[in-house]
Amino acid sequence: MERPQYMRAWFLNKIHDLSAEAMPLQLESVAIPEPRSNQLLIQVLCCGVCHTELDEIEGRTPPSVYPIIPGHQVVGKVTAKSNDVTRFSIGERVGVAWIFRACGECEFCRKGHENLCPHFSGTGRDAHGGYAEYMTVDERFAYAIPSSFAHTQAAPLLCAGAIGYRSLMLAKITDGNSIGLSGFGASGHLVLKTAKYLYPHSHIYVWSRSYDEQCFARELGCDWAGDFSMIPPSLVNVMIDTTPAWQPVLTSLRALKPGGRLIINAIRKESHDQSVLSSLIYHEHLWMEKEIKSVANITRKDVEQFLKIASVIPIRPEIEVYPFEEANAALVDLKHKHVKGAKVLLVCKDD
Repeated sequence: MERPQYMRAWFLNKIHDLSAEAMPLQLESVAIPEPRSNQLLIQVLCCGVCHTELDEIEGRTPPSVYPIIPGHQVVGKVTAKSNDVTRFSIGERVGVAWIFRACGECEFCRKGHENLCPHFSGTGRDAHGGYAEYMTVDERFAYAIPSSFAHTQAAPLLCAGAIGYRSLMLAKITDGNSIGLSGFGASGHLVLKTAKYLYPHSHIYVWSRSYDEQCFARELGCDWAGDFSMIPPSLVNVMIDTTPAWQPVLTSLRALKPGGRLIINAIRKESHDQSVLSSLIYHEHLWMEKEIKSVANITRKDVEQFLKIASVIPIRPEIEVYPFEEANAALVDLKHKHVKGAKVLLVCKDD
């Protein structure tokens, strides 16, 4: 069947305040892009909805160019490719993650730290992403999707899962170390599933503002769950914070054992509660050789390794599916409602 010439795509044209704006994206009909050197043309089947999209829309990590098509948890099938592509075939299912491009030549890329590359490009922020019926991507930044996953199950693994996996690796956990999770949304529930597999003898505690999320965490097998005002059964060796807010950082530091490590898994923190940091007390929060480490983006190796582990466990993300036409509704829900698992846009029903 001949490929159509035009596609539908959601565009972000400027910064919006999602507390007041319900329609930040505009649906348009545009020409389907042609693959250039080393590129695949992907028919998008689905795309995960990530909190980073909120950061892009509200200006905390704004796009480098407007208008832009958001979306960086993309699952699709290859419908065309340039002549120099060697890794993938027409019809093959592939994924695209947050890392769209890195230079490959700087000191960070040469050491395998391409997530720190000064020329790092984010899918859906610096290049058009998956809130569209088609997109192009360099074959070197596309991933084979294990056949065990449905399209919608695979999408959250490409960011929420992979960035959670990177958090666990940066935490340098030894099996038996106690682990705390601050926040329990799309990434948090995948971190819990992964941690239970990698560290079966570790106790895992979960902090969440939502009682439903606390119950969800218990269903998935955590050892304790409570809100941010509650004290866990014991202090923990590692805390992983997946929230967009600053207040949980103080809770996390208080919960650490001496020598413990806090991993902040967020591209940006919201600024409205930044004043809480003025209440940070050195001897109460940071003393006793506690550490804080941020997570910056992901590498291709993170995605590749996590997809393999996720297929073995196997991880099946909890998802809520939205029709492609309801992209704005999905974003507003993510902003204002508690999230159980991950949200995914169903772009095209695979034949």
